[in-house]
Parts: sequence; C-alpha cells; structure tokens
Amino acid sequence: MMYHIRRSNAVAVALVVVGLANGAAAQDTGLRPGWSFDVAPYVWLPTVGANLRYHLPGNISGTADVSADPGTYTDELNFALAFAGSARYDRFTLLTDFMYVSASASTSNVESANIIGVGRNPISSVDNIGTDSTLKTTLWTLAGGYTLASGPWGHVDAIGGFRYLGIDASTNYNLSLQLMGPRGNAGPTFGGSGRLSGSDNIWNGIVGLRGRLRLGEGGFFLPYYVDVGTGDSNLTWQAFGGIGYQTGPVGVSLGWRYLSFDQGGNSLVRDMTMSGAYLAVNFSF
Repeated sequence: MMYHIRRSNAVAVALVVVGLANGAAAQDTGLRPGWSFDVAPYVWLPTVGANLRYHLPGNISGTADVSADPGTYTDELNFALAFAGSARYDRFTLLTDFMYVSASASTSNVESANIIGVGRNPISSVDNIGTDSTLKTTLWTLAGGYTLASGPWGHVDAIGGFRYLGIDASTNYNLSLQLMGPRGNAGPTFGGSGRLSGSDNIWNGIVGLRGRLRLGEGGFFLPYYVDVGTGDSNLTWQAFGGIGYQTGPVGVSLGWRYLSFDQGGNSLVRDMTMSGAYLAVNFSF
C-alpha cells in the first residue's frame, strides 16, 4: 500500500544546533581549548510528506494507494519527544540527535488497490466512508566531526556518521465496496472495514559540513548544516540555515530545515520529506 500524508500544523521536536559560545571564552582560533558541551531544545514547524507502501492484509497479494489531502484533513500531534547534544574536545566533536513524533491525519482516501492477477482498481473518493491514518517516526543521528578551519569569523566542521529512520504507519479504512481477487467469489477480497499497518527500519551513512559564521563583533551568527548519505536509502540529505544570537553560554537560533529520504522500489518508505521553520535555544558549558 502506498500511503501519502502531508502535515502543515505545528510539530514540536528537537534538533542539535551545535556551536561554541561567543564572548570571553572564545579565542582567536574560534575554538575553546579542552572540553566543551552543547545542548539545544527547539521547536520545529514542518510540512511532512511521505509515500509509504503497505502489503495488503491476509492472503491477498498486492498493494493499495492511500492519500490524505493537506487541504481537507486535520492533523493531530499525538506525542513528540526529542533530545540532542554534542561534546567537543579541541577540534574533535561528537554529536547526536534523537526525535520521535506521532501524528495523525483524521481524513484519508483509499485511491486504488492493485491486486495481483486482477490489476489496478481505482477507488473514487465517494467510496471512502471513513479512513484515518497515523504515522510514527523515530529519527536518530550520531556523527563525529573535525574542525577544518576556524577563526574570529566562525568555524567549519566536516562530519561523518549515520542516520536512522524508524517508521510505524497504520490506516483504518471503511469502504463502501469490495474488490475481489483473481478467483472471484472464491478468492480473497479487499474492502469494507479493516486496518493496514507496516513498519521499517532504515539505516544510512552520512557525510557533511556544519558550523557557524559570526556577524561582526557582536553576538550574531549564521548557523549552517548540510549532509548527504546512502545505505538502505537510495539517497538521503538534510540542510538547514538561519540566524542566531549568542550571549555567554546561551544562544537562540531561528532558521529553516529540510530533510529528505528517497527509497524507491517496493520499500515501505518510498520517499519522505520534512521541511519547515525552527526555533532553537542552545546552552553551552
């Protein structure tokens, strides 16, 4: 089954916004000697798009398409949990980012079912009496970094590590029709009321760059991050940038983040994107 959902409501999650405090502790190299640590809770307001493919239940061989129109459904944030942090020793950094979000689309449409031996059967929206979908997403990144260049202007780090995406998706459907399998009345059928579900665990290696650029002698800076990777995905990439202000051990950043997974084929997660504004507060010590 292909499942499509887009979210435009606010979703609270957390992201690593890694950087060193400006001010008295900053040296001419742009780095603090020895150990330093950073944590940054934040609020992210993304639009989420995902295409997922489920197998039909029971002894039915095939797939089905389910869509949720972002203009006609209401989203519900069921639960959100996140933790992010980093540890730096001179030019070496270890960073991690954990996020879990559960969200629902209360109105969805089963658009078609593709039963092997019968073919693709379009299903009109009027045949959908009621369909709702839930998407639970776990995202974890762990990476090491090394500072390539630094100075009063800021710093740039090269990073390498992995990103994990865990997906649990489910759809409760209620259709006013029944689709028969290749043996007609003697074969399996799809329709009426039921539940479809699927899960997947996706691991990818990533490489990228990240850092911040200082604006003048004050506390303003431009945070930036970009990575790209592959593994279980054909391609995954992420980028964000914005503007921030740091005073002593506390800073705030406002910007935009985009995250993409491209699976293709018959994977549960065929593709997934998350894009939207974020507001972060980082604490350095």
